[in-house]
Amino acid sequence: MHLSQQDSPIQPKSIVHRTPFYYGWVIMAIGTFGLIMTSPGQTYSVSVFVEHFIADLGLSRSGVSTLYTIGTLTGSLALPFVGRQFDQAGPRRTTLLIIIAFGCATLYMGFVRNALMLGLGFVAIRMFGQGSLSLVSTNIINNWWVQHRGKMQGIAGLIASLLGVGTFPSLINWLIPIFGWRITWVILGGGLLVILLPLSSALIRNKPEGFGLRPDGLSVKYEAAPEEPVHYQEEHWTLAQALRTPVFWISVLSTGSASTVTNWQRAHPVRQRQQCLGAYFQPSTTIRLSIHVIGARWTGPAML
Repeated sequence: MHLSQQDSPIQPKSIVHRTPFYYGWVIMAIGTFGLIMTSPGQTYSVSVFVEHFIADLGLSRSGVSTLYTIGTLTGSLALPFVGRQFDQAGPRRTTLLIIIAFGCATLYMGFVRNALMLGLGFVAIRMFGQGSLSLVSTNIINNWWVQHRGKMQGIAGLIASLLGVGTFPSLINWLIPIFGWRITWVILGGGLLVILLPLSSALIRNKPEGFGLRPDGLSVKYEAAPEEPVHYQEEHWTLAQALRTPVFWISVLSTGSASTVTNWQRAHPVRQRQQCLGAYFQPSTTIRLSIHVIGARWTGPAML
């Protein structure tokens, strides 16, 4: 693969070059941490607060469910714009802005007083947390891994499930009796702004090509001969091309169906379901890792 300095200018010496191993591992770590920190906007965390919304705001269970559904659907409308900004403005800048917005939205949840405020809060935490932060955290990993992308995404999903689904509901249940549900939201928002934001600012870098690297840690030789062997080849699609493929729509429908079912199951947890949480996320994480690893080696309609 022959590249010119004009095609991919190498950035000055930075943390990427000072790291003694391939920097994609750092990106994978911060991307995985970002996935974990989407938890305040995920259904498994919000569901812990449902009883408090009902009791303190004078709402019915169906009313909270309706507001949450509207918030989820409305928040999802921003994802195409977020994806476009990720491509145009760059992963690092987009991710930092999303973390700030999500942190502020989480802080806001501690101050809701009525149904309208709660509905707006649901829109914000679903838009910036469950939607946008999940999107950018996944794609910053994709930028640095191609051949091993399925494996990396499987590992990231496994860790995020273990430390997200597996710990955040228990953490929130521990915090609420001590500080109250409102201060608990403030603590969660503070964690995003005080921990995730500075870490992301310090560690996230856009693409390996800008640092003289290829995805997966392969070195780029800009003066290489045209006959230099290509170590990896990634097929790229425009939006218009992707929209015309059946695979795209099958993926959309399958992802949407799975999300609908899991969100319904988690929305109103009873005590028994909370006690059996481990029975849910342990097989879930195993299956997720297996699918990502298999999908990295075996693609096509049969895999779907």
